[in-house]
Amino acid sequence: MSVIFSRAPLRVTLGGGGTDLPSYYSQYGGFTVSGAIDKYVYMLTHTVFQRRYRMKYSELEEVEQIGEIRHPILREGLARHWCGNPLEIASVADVPAGTGMGSSGAYTVCLLKSLAHARHTSIAPGELAEAACEIEIDVLGEPVGKQDPYAAAHGGICAYTFHPDGGVDVEPLELEPEVLTRLRDHLLLFYTGEARSASKVLADQDERSKTGDEEMIANLHRTKQLGLESYEMLGRGDLESYAEVMHEHWENKRRRSPGMANGHIDRLYTVARRNGAIGGKVVGAGGGGFLLVYTSRPEDTRQALLAEQTFELAFDFEFGGAYASGYA
Repeated sequence: MSVIFSRAPLRVTLGGGGTDLPSYYSQYGGFTVSGAIDKYVYMLTHTVFQRRYRMKYSELEEVEQIGEIRHPILREGLARHWCGNPLEIASVADVPAGTGMGSSGAYTVCLLKSLAHARHTSIAPGELAEAACEIEIDVLGEPVGKQDPYAAAHGGICAYTFHPDGGVDVEPLELEPEVLTRLRDHLLLFYTGEARSASKVLADQDERSKTGDEEMIANLHRTKQLGLESYEMLGRGDLESYAEVMHEHWENKRRRSPGMANGHIDRLYTVARRNGAIGGKVVGAGGGGFLLVYTSRPEDTRQALLAEQTFELAFDFEFGGAYASGYA
């Protein structure tokens, strides 16, 4: 093979987001429910006839040595998981970076899946996710959580339990077909028109958790409890009660992270609530990106938010996880 195609799905957090940061789960354990969606990071990796490393993303790099690559994930991923000839790697994604759907975690997983395929090596989803976490969290020191690489590697709608020793339990939710259909039909995703750096939004939470800030820790304890409640309600198909917990998530997260919302996002959420939405959340750390709402009247909510000049991203859940295939 000379060209490898790989992709890794993005995700929406359905409950417990924020408790997957090491600064919290290493002390208390974390819990999230995440759903991989059919929006992806894609890569093409060319493995032959390359004299230099050519990296194509929002910028173009061409260098002699891996250590000269400016893109931190590409540099550290190649340094740890590649010992062959120079490569050409090009990447694109279905949504912009900084929109709250775990794109950096998916990017890292996509790269490592491609490199494993290039080495003719199989890699299990858990091993793939842990290798991605090592690069983002341990090596690069980003204040990000573990759920993003895990959702990208595994796919599906899963509950993730993050243990203080670093271990992760993955439990796929087996929703009844009718429940899954209702969830798909009543969850709507809208782009707020703004991107932001998740690490900047999460830095305050990370630092306050590390220093044992009582208000922050209490808030994250409540967030974890809401995640557990979300898991239970989704599992029994009580989607309206789940949506009410989404709203409590919204209020709790606002208290934890003042940068989570702004006047524009608050207005969109208010409009959604006045037009059928029971609950909602800013996907990811907040401050921009996508607004996810569960609504009892999808068409009314859709039309009201479209009137606010938002863009709806139609999506479905994705159950395959990271994928790679080679072409001659």
